[in-house]
This record gives sequence, structure tokens and C-alpha cells, in this order.
Amino acid sequence: MKKFNSLLIASAFAAGIFYSCDNASVAPEIEPISAEVLGQIKSMGFSTEGAIKFESGYLVENDIYLTDHDLKEMKTGDRLPILEQYSTNNLVCGPRNITVYAPVGGRNGYSAGMIAGLDLAISRYNAQNLSITFSRISSSSGADIVMTRLSKRDERRGVLGSAGFPTNGCDPYGQIKMSGILESSYGLSTGGIATIIAHEMGHCIGFRHTDFFDRSISCGGSTANEGDGGVGANHIPGTPTGASASAKSWMLACTDGGDRPFNNDDRTALNYLY
Repeated sequence: MKKFNSLLIASAFAAGIFYSCDNASVAPEIEPISAEVLGQIKSMGFSTEGAIKFESGYLVENDIYLTDHDLKEMKTGDRLPILEQYSTNNLVCGPRNITVYAPVGGRNGYSAGMIAGLDLAISRYNAQNLSITFSRISSSSGADIVMTRLSKRDERRGVLGSAGFPTNGCDPYGQIKMSGILESSYGLSTGGIATIIAHEMGHCIGFRHTDFFDRSISCGGSTANEGDGGVGANHIPGTPTGASASAKSWMLACTDGGDRPFNNDDRTALNYLY
């Protein structure tokens, strides 16, 4: 199992960066983002710290995937007050069963341990008796969410995963990109893998980061408010003000790779929305 240089691992939780003690490894070169695009990202309310070029767009806040089209369509973001749980303006309309597909085995598929993490993430949502449920299916055809592996380059540079937010047509975001080496290279448990996948699923159904108003709570470093990002960051009634790393919400911005089932406030938020 590789050790980490830092307790806090930048994630979407998901999409954080793990640091290895292997001094012989060489970090992949990161292509810079233009000042113009960084300005657009910042105007949406997102932090530009750690933003990278990713797939055919950009990865911001560690695991939020934005394309040039997204940046063009989003409105200018606002800074919002400190509250606990947040949702986007768009949500998934229920009742509905959301189908999830992930390839198994082979060069571009997932190990049995990764699939076990996905199944545990699904069971955690389904145990809440919400108006939405999840089920894993064996074909990508017709799947509501397709989970596919990151490129080897992105896995090597420490990206854990990425997702986006629901559409304005009541559908979940349709794609999760997830590292396939959470078990093999980082030694994460099934619970730790499930937490990261559940976090990305949370974005797909409209959850923002619990500590979106101050990412330093879970990520360390300087205070950074994500703003509404042009997609909304609406306080969920019944959840408390403030946030703490010790509460271990599944939607904290960063993770140490540990197991974080839904806490009481998480369950309140899920039941309010769904």
C-alpha cells in the first residue's frame, strides 16, 4: 500500500490527488489553462486553484467537469453565506430508478473490488428509501449514468473521479469518470471506494460540496469559497450552519480515502430533496 505525503487527499472527494513516496516516479506534465478560460471559470464562482485541462474540458474543485459549452451557458456565480448542505438548481425528477453501468474486467474495465465499491454506494442510497433509487445494469445501452475509467494519464497524475450536475430536463448527469486504481495502487477499502463513487453520484443528482463555502475545512490550505458556480448552491432546510471535517459528510470536497457513510445531516439532506 502506498503511503501519502498528506493526510488530506484532494478529491470530487473524488478527484483529489494522491501523493506517492516513490521518488523515482515522474509526474505527468500538466497542460496550462489560458488566462481567458481561468477568468471565465472564476467568474462562474468556481475556484481556479488546482484547475486542470481534463478530457475535452476542464476539471475544477477537484472533480467538477466543465466544458467550453458549459462556461458559455452558465451565468455569473455569486458568493453565498455559510450554511451546511447545498443543492444545485436542477434536480432529478422522481420517482425514478437511475440505472448505472460500469465495465467489468479487461484493460478498460474495473476490478471486482471497484465494482464492490460501486455496489455498496448504490446500496447506501437505496437504503434511504428515497423517491429515487439506483441499480447497476450490465449494458451501457440505455444506462442513465455510465461510469468509465479515466485515461492512464489522468490516473497517474492522481485524478480520482469526475462528474457534473443534473440537466434542466430532470435527468441525472450521465457520466462518471473514475480511477480504476483506488484499490490496487492506493489500497482503499471497499468502504473508501464506495464513498468516493457515492460522492460523484451525489453530484450527478444535484449535490454541491458540504464545505463549498470554505474548502479549507476538508482540503486544508487557504479559505476558498466555491460560490454558486452558475448552477446554484441552495441551502437544504434542516441541515445545520457550518461544516466540519470531523462530521465526515460524504460530500466534503476532499477525502483522506476513508469510509464515510451518510451521517445524520446527509440523510436529512437526501430525504429533503428526494
